[in-house]
Amino acid sequence: MKELQIGKNDAGQRLDRFLAKAVPLLPPSLLQKYIRLKRVKVNGKGSKRDVRLCEGDQLQLYINDEFFEKPCSENAFLTIASPLLDVVYEDAHILLVNKRPGQVVHADESGSANTLIDHIKAYLYQKREWNPRWENAFAPALCNRIDRNTGGMVIAAKNAEALRVMNDKIRSREILKYYLCITLGRPTPSEGTLSGYLFKDEAKKQVFVHRTPAPGAKTAVTRYKTLSSRGELSLVECELMTGRTHQIRAQFADAGHPLLGDGKYGRGEINRRYGEEKQALYSYKLTFAFQTDAGALNYLNGKTVRIENIPFCAKYFPDYH
Repeated sequence: MKELQIGKNDAGQRLDRFLAKAVPLLPPSLLQKYIRLKRVKVNGKGSKRDVRLCEGDQLQLYINDEFFEKPCSENAFLTIASPLLDVVYEDAHILLVNKRPGQVVHADESGSANTLIDHIKAYLYQKREWNPRWENAFAPALCNRIDRNTGGMVIAAKNAEALRVMNDKIRSREILKYYLCITLGRPTPSEGTLSGYLFKDEAKKQVFVHRTPAPGAKTAVTRYKTLSSRGELSLVECELMTGRTHQIRAQFADAGHPLLGDGKYGRGEINRRYGEEKQALYSYKLTFAFQTDAGALNYLNGKTVRIENIPFCAKYFPDYH
């Protein structure tokens, strides 16, 4: 319980508006709920949200201590009253979430909250599976990333052991990652491998494909298979053999078949014709293919998790299953 005394400069404010400023991490809906439940008292008694505070009033706040911390990126999850997550798979160690296109996974340089990891932390906090006050250092973490405008499967570790194992298995390529995308034109051959070297220009936030080794460029290998074609569009499945920034987008653009909707590597006039502003790319399936011991996560070996409903598939290839 925290107690606050109303001073001269705070007098005259409504109770709920004062609390919104005094406890900024407390979500507005939860603040109103706590007032209704009389977990906020004025001079020892429950009060209505619109009561005007007077100088000298004593507020008793029966609110968890973490809500009184200074706001920062690490506790932004506390501001989320209702986490928005599409959970594809969950157990005691990991969480697989279907990230919607347009959502960022971590806070970007703008410092915006409401990220995927914020919603995951809020989800686990509200389930009482994790609380930063129980930990010395660990916080739920993402094991892989997806571009803002790409949708699909993101792995989150719920404990330190899971984070260590997942990171190790991703590095050793013992987790197979598959994407669906729509390309312009029909890749030739219809099934094959795209290989090259990707150089990332940090200033332009763009990668460039080299056919031969170049300073600063990293090997990039993508296996692909054309699943269906209709007119000028093709539905293609890709398996990432390496995990480079913008790998699928850059390699298909370099091969003459950019992704539909891709504003960075695609064709603007065609994207506008279809009314697409986000790349048609989805991380839709992964398989745990452990070749070495996975400790507490051995039970996942051989398991495949798949997202069934891909928006652009339903729109352009409704007969594909």
